[in-house]
Amino acid sequence: MLNKLFISLFSIMLLYSCSKNEKTISIPDPKEKSIEVYKEALNALEGGDIFFASKKFSEAELIMPTIEQSAKAALMNGFCLYTIRFYDQAIESLTRYKKKYPADKNIIYAEYLINLSHYEQVLDEKKDIAPLIMSKRKIEKFIKKYPKTDYSLDLRFKLDLINNQLAAKELYVAKFYIQTKKWIPAINRLKNIVENYSETIFVEEALHRLVEVYYTVGLTDEAKKSAAILGYNYNSSEWYEQTYKIFNKKYKVKKPEKNKDDGIIKKTLKRILN
Repeated sequence: MLNKLFISLFSIMLLYSCSKNEKTISIPDPKEKSIEVYKEALNALEGGDIFFASKKFSEAELIMPTIEQSAKAALMNGFCLYTIRFYDQAIESLTRYKKKYPADKNIIYAEYLINLSHYEQVLDEKKDIAPLIMSKRKIEKFIKKYPKTDYSLDLRFKLDLINNQLAAKELYVAKFYIQTKKWIPAINRLKNIVENYSETIFVEEALHRLVEVYYTVGLTDEAKKSAAILGYNYNSSEWYEQTYKIFNKKYKVKKPEKNKDDGIIKKTLKRILN
């Protein structure tokens, strides 16, 4: 009780003192405060302190004077989380942004960052195939929704990498089945590569392995069909030569010449807000 009385008396004395000296208590302008916080976030981002920038953008979102400015602060928070590889947090933040600001002009960019966050996580995936498939489906959905954007152009490249990873996993499992003489599961895995991942670098070997398995189990006509597909599309490849030898035991496979690998994978991430 005494404490409350003391505080009240102190407040009255403070106000009286200010009035006596013709001074007024300054109340911070909310607009100026929001701009100050947003600038802090931008300076931190430019200075490389991205985690602090993320916190400041999150703070700025709550006090920005317009919904457009709040939306931009929320988006920048998600961008910062993606940049520092807090992918799950970035997905959560950007998903919340989409629900809260569905009419914002940068909604496509947010969806792009969400796709990148899923994609970056599957690059480290060693065993489970589910995250790869989920990322593939999300990217395909984005490309279908925004086909003529620069974001889709970048994601198409990433989709090719995902398909190669999926094909590689299928081929690895197929080879295991071949080694253990489980012919039916091996055929199913190889056919999946041929039918669904024909644009990948693993389709040639998959066709060759199909010929091997069909020939081994006595399905000569099926072996010839797969060999014909391989020959028609890849008749200059080393896998075609290996396949040709299956039907002509006297054929000697030429040793492939060593070529310098000058291919460079270029990853272009669009991080500029319009």
